[in-house]
Amino acid sequence: MPKKILLIDDEPEIVEISRDYFKSAGYDVVTASNGVNGLQTARREKPDLIVLDLMMPEMDGFDFCRAIRRESDVPIIMLTARVEETDKLIGLEIGADDYITKPFSPRELVARAKVVLRRVSGDSSAEIIRVGNVLLDRTHYTVQIKKREVTLTPTEFEIMATLMSQPGRIFSRSQLLNAAHGVAFESYERAIDSHIRNLRHKLEPDDLIITVHGVGYKLEA
Repeated sequence: MPKKILLIDDEPEIVEISRDYFKSAGYDVVTASNGVNGLQTARREKPDLIVLDLMMPEMDGFDFCRAIRRESDVPIIMLTARVEETDKLIGLEIGADDYITKPFSPRELVARAKVVLRRVSGDSSAEIIRVGNVLLDRTHYTVQIKKREVTLTPTEFEIMATLMSQPGRIFSRSQLLNAAHGVAFESYERAIDSHIRNLRHKLEPDDLIITVHGVGYKLEA
């Protein structure tokens, strides 16, 4: 069954060309022109991935992302004409998995979506990883800490899986970014800090992820 993409953007031309490229790549596509309709559509259609414009009427991308993250961990790629690093970091902090600046190549958008969806689908040959009180199951895409299930976004899951794969090893931001996205986007390296903050919050009260200043991060064995 084809994966379903939800495109939320108030610019008809962007919606039309993005929809055509996704359909050509074999995806089902549903669309919405603002955040409110997008939220209703997401609840009804249960998409596999959401492509979300940041600046929209009625409900902007930030508010949409906060709302959907209260009820779903569906992957989200944000689109925006704003290039400030602060906006990118806010988007990633509230649960976006990737960020593309307008104008963009529709081919790049489809390629990024494929990378995110491959992460979500998981690796059927993978096994359970256990480090201390944390259990990560790649097959079922779940994480438990002291038998309490923790809900992670796809990017957070891949970062956690990478850290757990070699407890005590220091991973640079670039290495973690590559593990999460399949490629290291240099301009996004600082965004790893946002994902780490989110992971630490979700894993509280256990202080498992250690910062190695000037180098990167490691998981305390």
